[in-house]
Amino acid sequence: MSRFSFNQITAKHWELTDMVKGLVEAGVDKVALWREPVAEYGLERSAALVRDAGLSVTTLCRSGFFQLDGWFDENRRAIDETAALGAPVLVLVSGGLPDGSKDIAGARKHVADAIAQLVPHAAAAGVTLAIEPLHPMYAADRCVINTWDQALAIAGQHPAGQVGVTVDTYHLWWDDTVLEKIERAGDRIAIYQLADWITPLPAGVLTGRGLPGDGCVDMRAFHTAVQKAGYTGPIEVEVMNSELWQRPGRDILADTIAGYQSI
Repeated sequence: MSRFSFNQITAKHWELTDMVKGLVEAGVDKVALWREPVAEYGLERSAALVRDAGLSVTTLCRSGFFQLDGWFDENRRAIDETAALGAPVLVLVSGGLPDGSKDIAGARKHVADAIAQLVPHAAAAGVTLAIEPLHPMYAADRCVINTWDQALAIAGQHPAGQVGVTVDTYHLWWDDTVLEKIERAGDRIAIYQLADWITPLPAGVLTGRGLPGDGCVDMRAFHTAVQKAGYTGPIEVEVMNSELWQRPGRDILADTIAGYQSI
């Protein structure tokens, strides 16, 4: 439990002040925050709330979406927000194809170029950019970076402390080569996230993740791989599930902890 971090999206509708209180009461001292609820509550207020409660922010989720107009300024703002919250890592979801485009190779090159433009600002702020490869089913509309190799190739163009890769079990479990690559990743692992793969997938596929242990992902194999890589940082549970979101926040937290401890 000393490494457990509760990702805010797992209890999407749990109001921030109540969530912070619930985490403290449960003995959890790490949280991953999302930009939208932080903005709603206020950046400075959010930073003070978690700091005064003794919580450390493991990551801020999320920025990227480099296919959109204004991506440069928006990502710089996200970097500044990450630093203001005292979080060491900003998670990047790279975005899908531009409207009307079929040029996925060009989109991937744009992601690499965009991250290179952001690195100086992130480095000055003390923030690591964590490229998150998403499952290939999201390539068209959400993220053109879909494999560990694609993410690592971009990260490898920069110092490890400045750009790394997100290990998310939900997005990577299907790849029969990924575990041995993770073992060799060393300090390129910026954050480690858990969510399980359950079927059938819901319409829209975005909100069908399961709590650890509820699906078919071999979590123990991922644990072994990140351990061999030398990663000793926080382990976030990040679950997007519309049915789970309907439950009270404290119940979600209790089941999240139970799932985490079961693997």
